[in-house]
Amino acid sequence: MEFNSKKLERTSKLVYYAIAIILCAFLILLSNQIIGDLDTATAQPEVEDFMNKQAVARLQSRENQLAAEVGTLRDKNTAVERIMETAQQNYANEKQSFDNWVKARKTLGSPNEDQEVLDRAKRLDEFYKVEQAWRAQLSARQVAIEAKERQQEQLELEKERENSLAYDKYETELKSYQLRVFLIRLLFVGPILGLGIFFFVRYRRHKFWPLFLGFTLFSLYAFFFGLVPYLPSYGGYVRSAVGIALSVGLGYYAIKTIRAYLERKRLELQESSQVRAQNVQLEVAEKALENHYCPSCGKDFILKKWEFPLPAEASIANRLVTDFCRHCGLELFSDCRNCGSKNFSHMPFCATCGTRPSAAAQPQSGSPVAI
Repeated sequence: MEFNSKKLERTSKLVYYAIAIILCAFLILLSNQIIGDLDTATAQPEVEDFMNKQAVARLQSRENQLAAEVGTLRDKNTAVERIMETAQQNYANEKQSFDNWVKARKTLGSPNEDQEVLDRAKRLDEFYKVEQAWRAQLSARQVAIEAKERQQEQLELEKERENSLAYDKYETELKSYQLRVFLIRLLFVGPILGLGIFFFVRYRRHKFWPLFLGFTLFSLYAFFFGLVPYLPSYGGYVRSAVGIALSVGLGYYAIKTIRAYLERKRLELQESSQVRAQNVQLEVAEKALENHYCPSCGKDFILKKWEFPLPAEASIANRLVTDFCRHCGLELFSDCRNCGSKNFSHMPFCATCGTRPSAAAQPQSGSPVAI
């Protein structure tokens, strides 16, 4: 396999990116373990920690006592209801017997003067009084049950107030806990993010760039997944402030970098075409030839047929190039001194005879060449 082959270049890039991703993955695993241990440095608050345990226990005890008393009263009422059913049945039976007896006595004499009629009526009245007595007990117990249920409702309100006070204290402490967790993570993630940005800015073209890229990817993961989810809200102020700071910082860096690049290109284009030709790198030249743009100014060097006057017999050529860039004057194509073939001036060898550029003839101005 040749060293400069496209296949080797693609394979090398895949290997380099694989190294970066593998390193990033193991760094993420290590950081997750470290961050998990760091989170144990401060205990997360619970609502129960802020409850007035004595007051809650007292209210709960009183509520349990009322519940037991209500249960006892309901059990007694159930028993009374069964007794009342028996008393009602006895009264109904006695009344039915009395009515039958009275009807029988009407055929024999005056029931108003019969002592037995009075005795039976008295006994029937006693059955009715017994039923009324049980009914009164049932009503009294029902009133007591309702009173205790009102007390239970009052206890529930007191418990809700205690819970509300505890929850307010918990919310305050939770915000403090989230801020502590964020600061602990920031102490760990902040230097990692700064180092990752430094590596990307300074060493992205280093010969060991896959290692630096892997660390940079890890720093981005640590920031977006290890720190950003733990940003305290505080009504959105902290998140908004962090977002503004990142936007300003990254925007400033991007604007400064772009303006510096444009200034370098402006100064570069002021130099002679010979100096600029010496500074063209092979990788840039390969991409420029493949995508047909000038390696110095980046403008497209392909001429369309309507952009350059041609004789009628040459109108079939739709894609034309000139020996020099029409935008910055850089030499693009030149004739080989050995074989006379036209070549891209910034490639290392002649495509026809393999002669090095140093052996090539001086570039000449000529008519456009179709490619």
